[in-house]
Amino acid sequence: MTHTGQTPDPHLIPHWESAVLVTIDMQVDFLSDSPYGLAGTTEIVPNLRHLADAFRAARRPIVHIVRLYPPGGENADLARRTLLAGGARIVAPGSPGSQLAPGLLPAGAPELDHPRLLGGKPQRLNPTEYVIFKPRWGAFYRTPLASLLDDLAVDTVVFAGCNLPNCPRASIIEASERDYRTVLATDAVSQASEQGFREIAGIGVQLLTSDEITAALSGRLG
Repeated sequence: MTHTGQTPDPHLIPHWESAVLVTIDMQVDFLSDSPYGLAGTTEIVPNLRHLADAFRAARRPIVHIVRLYPPGGENADLARRTLLAGGARIVAPGSPGSQLAPGLLPAGAPELDHPRLLGGKPQRLNPTEYVIFKPRWGAFYRTPLASLLDDLAVDTVVFAGCNLPNCPRASIIEASERDYRTVLATDAVSQASEQGFREIAGIGVQLLTSDEITAALSGRLG
């Protein structure tokens, strides 16, 4: 976050020409009205579509990070294994609930390739858009995300998606640890709070709205 009257820190300023949009857990089973959904997640979908369209128009890459819990939950976080072992079906591979929220896939894209994703490989949706499965909270932990971003020559990561206190926050911290310039789309993340924003701003995360990010991508912001 840049405060009025302060000179922007050159180490933190986003490089929009080498930026990627990373969406976190924007799947049907996590939408607001789903049995295991997160309040406010459906409501951010329009802003997230707006962001995705802007990245596509700018020919910048997008990576959709997803969760997949096979029945029984043996690959899940310890905090969720009891629930899944008891029969709960959440983002089960092949289920409608595991798919990305309506309108987030690019035109003509296939549905998720669950075997490929669970095997630890990115699924390419089009020349600039990908899906990656993550087995834990953070998008970099035991995933090919860092390798993919290296291949894409990315140094700035814009985060948006489901449930800021958990997976987006963990992913933001992992990105910061890897010296990526990090941005959070404040109106395209669910379960956000002013306290949460202050905390991540304290580690150098730039807090911008989807309109501000879209304007920057189109060259209207410095």
